[in-house]
Amino acid sequence: MWDPAVYRRYGNERSRPFFDLVARVGAESPRAVVDLGCGSGELTGTLAERWPRARVSGIDSSPEMIAKAGAGDFRVGDIADWQPGPDTDVVITNAALQWVPGHQRMLRSWADALPPGGWLAMQVPGNFAAPSHRLLREVAGEFGVGHVAREAPVDDPADYAALLAGTRVDAWETTYLHLLPVDGADHPVLRWMEGTALRPVRAALDPAAWADFRAELGGRLAEAYPAGHGHVAFPFRRIFVVASI
Repeated sequence: MWDPAVYRRYGNERSRPFFDLVARVGAESPRAVVDLGCGSGELTGTLAERWPRARVSGIDSSPEMIAKAGAGDFRVGDIADWQPGPDTDVVITNAALQWVPGHQRMLRSWADALPPGGWLAMQVPGNFAAPSHRLLREVAGEFGVGHVAREAPVDDPADYAALLAGTRVDAWETTYLHLLPVDGADHPVLRWMEGTALRPVRAALDPAAWADFRAELGGRLAEAYPAGHGHVAFPFRRIFVVASI
């Protein structure tokens, strides 16, 4: 289950890659624009502002997220089952495909289905080798739920560029340095991870075990990401690909 309030704790930091991604999409007058993995829809709304004549829609697998979406064309759905329509000119998917096994096949299929002049833009986190995720896998194994902590569900930019051969590809990576404020008893990186990476672990543990897990991981994160001057420096690598057909 996704918790929109927990996910929004660091809304400004989480939204910045979306705007960096969309800025590289050169579509001028698209007919239909789709945001796959739209969450609660705030960022989807900015697509409607950029392309006011387009039919903009959003799809997300979380009923909790879609319930928080405002006015607009939003629906619950599995993006693994989605295919572009004949008038779909722009596909945006931001921080979603890392949750979808086999998303590489989907990307190739979408690119093949888009009309001439179409655009496909994706961003996924690439921080699975970072201390945060190494510690997550370590502690999850100790608590008997290592099977829900994923190793590396995404590829590097060059791999995605090769996958989309035949299109005009712009692929890159960026490491953002988030300065997370220390404003409570919980370590800020733990609070960040609760919105995303820790969801499968929490679902696999009973409340008492989850509390113990959270305390243990929080202690190790505090060692890996020490606080200083009222904040914690949290580097976060992200992978971007924009393909024009």
